[in-house]
Amino acid sequence: MTARPSPVDFARVSKGFDSDPAKSYTLKAEAYTDLRWMDLERDEIFKRTWQWVCHSEKLREPGSYVTIDIAGQPICIVRDDKAVLRAFYNVCKHRAHELLRGEGQTRRIMCPYHAWTYDLTGQLRRAPETDNLADFNVSSICLDQVRVEEFCGFVYVNLDPDAVPLAEASGDLGRELARWAPDVDQLTSSHHLTYDIRSNWKNVIDNFLECYHCPVAHKDFCTLVDMDTYKVTTYGIYSSHMAEAGKAANSAYSVENATVKDHAVWWLWPNTCLMRYPGRGNFIVMKIIPAGADRTFEIYDFFFETADPNEAERGAIKYIDEVLQVEDIALVESVQRGMSTPAFSQGRIVYDPHGSGKSEHAVHHFHGLVLDAYARAVGT
Repeated sequence: MTARPSPVDFARVSKGFDSDPAKSYTLKAEAYTDLRWMDLERDEIFKRTWQWVCHSEKLREPGSYVTIDIAGQPICIVRDDKAVLRAFYNVCKHRAHELLRGEGQTRRIMCPYHAWTYDLTGQLRRAPETDNLADFNVSSICLDQVRVEEFCGFVYVNLDPDAVPLAEASGDLGRELARWAPDVDQLTSSHHLTYDIRSNWKNVIDNFLECYHCPVAHKDFCTLVDMDTYKVTTYGIYSSHMAEAGKAANSAYSVENATVKDHAVWWLWPNTCLMRYPGRGNFIVMKIIPAGADRTFEIYDFFFETADPNEAERGAIKYIDEVLQVEDIALVESVQRGMSTPAFSQGRIVYDPHGSGKSEHAVHHFHGLVLDAYARAVGT
């Protein structure tokens, strides 16, 4: 078993970070390469934060269910017969077999191993061949519950039973989403993309949180939005990234007849990115899932007014998949390789006090939250 980092390790990895972004350095490279920090992050970050699951449309009807893995833990989310949303560890109380798979509709939760059967509240209702067992009471057995919450049209879960509700923890995020994406409840799932990236998850987040690199690496994107209007604002556990659409024709994808005129993006601690691009009514969720110290899965879910994207939306998907993602993945994989050499220890945060997109203050904000979690874990 890998030893957990110590207070001495924490002092080393946080050295150079300053609460003032104008004076601060980044996290040390070892935070991106040492497996011990990855193990700590799984337990102290991903098992204690709100994790995005799906659009609420998948769980609107009684009997609907979705399964997901959170920080290595199998979870199922169901809408019970009284329309209450519930989440459980997807583990049978008999011999620990997985109960549900994928997503769909069901009237009960029956284990495919020995047919122990639970109702949609998680209560055990039937256990075959147990009549002769001493001190065995079906009614005393229930699936272990997990925190679940609907927030701004989406479903989130949290493995921490003591977690502050997301609507409370996220401050004004709900109001911002309602303002910029008032139609999100009416949108429907339209497209799904998955990427396997050879980089630490924090490098992927770092890259997402600044547009300092955009004029160099994303020339098409810089025609889609007006970079002079790009503004980044940090809050408690999220940041917003706002820009007006470009005024002239762009080289990314067509936005003719667009009803959404702004680029509105939010990052929610620790690994959920919420996006509204210029075009027809739309919303994109990008979830960043750690798979190792140098491996990350990045999952995009696109929600449009119709399940079949129109021509412009197909163009947007094609641009993100074949241009923007290709550019970004090359960047973060190169950074990961560089961090694994003796030539790099840490870098300087580039800061603009006016909050422009070319400033790295949102990266600094993210690093502060990471270090807060590290400090809690090592007891400093």
